[in-house]
Amino acid sequence: MVFLASRSPRRAELLARLGVAFELLTLDVPEQRGPGEAALDYVQRVAREKAQAGLSQLDGRQDAVVLGADTEVILDDVVFGKPVDADDAGAMLARLSGRTHRVASAVALVSSARQAQVLNVSEVTFAELTPRAIAEYVVTGESMGKAGAYAIQGRGEAFITHLSGSYSGVMGLPLHDVARLLTQFGVK
Repeated sequence: MVFLASRSPRRAELLARLGVAFELLTLDVPEQRGPGEAALDYVQRVAREKAQAGLSQLDGRQDAVVLGADTEVILDDVVFGKPVDADDAGAMLARLSGRTHRVASAVALVSSARQAQVLNVSEVTFAELTPRAIAEYVVTGESMGKAGAYAIQGRGEAFITHLSGSYSGVMGLPLHDVARLLTQFGVK
């Protein structure tokens, strides 16, 4: 049985697209970058910790396969997590304006017998955003709860002039990579 260790409705929606039956696990794993920790190492560690925390929550259930994931926006080795408020969201968008950033989505799959992980990195280029465009976007509320303060699957898509990589990875779960991992674990 597959379990998704995530509170993200987007990840649940994406995983459902693969036609995989799964159950949600609600857990609280701290997402804090360690001193000197490389941005990509951080994203992978958080995904792995989510999957492992999910597996431990299932009390050693032998048929469990737990998927943990983390997605972060990275610009100049700065990790842009979820904004804490509207001002933070506006500041993030202003820094991303007119620049190319990376979106790293790490996926970890664990069971009682094995574990595997994949890292998907996409490059996203934003148009130059006016202060007015940023303010109008932030007031929609779409920025909140999104790494980098935008949703590629929503109004934020209008900011993107170029994407190199995985659209679903930027949303929060790179489906090609997830499908491959699930196959390795014998999940059909």
